Amino acid sequence: MLYGIAAATAALLLTAVLAAALRLPARRAGILDRRRQRPLPLLGGLAVVIVTCLVAGTGEWTRVAPLGDGVGRLLTAAAAVAGLGLVADVWRLRARVLVTGTAVAAVCVVPYDETGAAGGLLAIGWIVLATLAFKGLDHADGLAGTVGVVTAFGAGACAAAEVMDGLAVLLSVVAAALTGFLMHNWYPARVGLGACGSLFTGFVLSSAVVFTRAGYDIGPSAAVVFCLGAVAIADALLVVLARGVARRPLLRRGPDHLGHRLRRLGLAPQGSVVLLGAGSFSSVLVGVLVHTGWTGDSAVLWVAGGVAFAVLVLLLIPAPQGRRPPSTQVSGHLRVRNG
Repeated sequence: MLYGIAAATAALLLTAVLAAALRLPARRAGILDRRRQRPLPLLGGLAVVIVTCLVAGTGEWTRVAPLGDGVGRLLTAAAAVAGLGLVADVWRLRARVLVTGTAVAAVCVVPYDETGAAGGLLAIGWIVLATLAFKGLDHADGLAGTVGVVTAFGAGACAAAEVMDGLAVLLSVVAAALTGFLMHNWYPARVGLGACGSLFTGFVLSSAVVFTRAGYDIGPSAAVVFCLGAVAIADALLVVLARGVARRPLLRRGPDHLGHRLRRLGLAPQGSVVLLGAGSFSSVLVGVLVHTGWTGDSAVLWVAGGVAFAVLVLLLIPAPQGRRPPSTQVSGHLRVRNG
């Protein structure tokens, strides 16, 4: 317990300092995104990755808080995915490269002895989809970090209920690192998460949920993982439907995400993030209660209904025509080079 508190505190402070320190190198290297017509350095996610691996690795190395074989392998695979994301931040990568890399990493972490072959394939598919869906949340200042913190706490509670101490510690470190990052990412953001940080966070969270549900029946497990990823799923579903209805290419950038449409309803950037954060908290809470047996599986229907209602309502809001989107986080990064 004491180590967990110390590790989380260290992760929060170190990430806050490192994210601020990486702003200038990101600007000089031209690793930038254009967010609401202003350049945004993208190495904040690298700070989250470095600090998470450093703090969790220290606990493993000193044996004060050993992660365990499976969790250590998860963190290594997540770091590899983060490396792929960093390459995507610096140079444009095709979507299939990110999908393939994430799938290979997922293959390496799924506990097949507990999931079985069929469950393992479903777990791989979930990790890939959830990781890429979480990346899509990095379209608005503070949104990915807020949802990430809430989900990390929920997944950590599920891990603690399963007495997976190493996984619970890792998730607490991720939550603390994201909190330190949010000190610089709240509107107006001074540093962004980028593909490096968003892929890393999404991979860790989705894989952690798979670990905690391994050995359970597929039906109830699907309900829990849906609740813990409800906001990211809603965002991805909204984008797919909006671009399908408009007959636009799925991978072409556009202001189709949750944050974009909520702002067109008149919400301030901070208000849209608070609203989506509250939605994430509600759905994650249901997932934790279902996992721990405090409520029945039918409670998930309320979450599914809320997601369907929100997507259908926001789908009716027309997208602006004839202008470039304010964010380049939809399908790739537009790097703004100095000079």
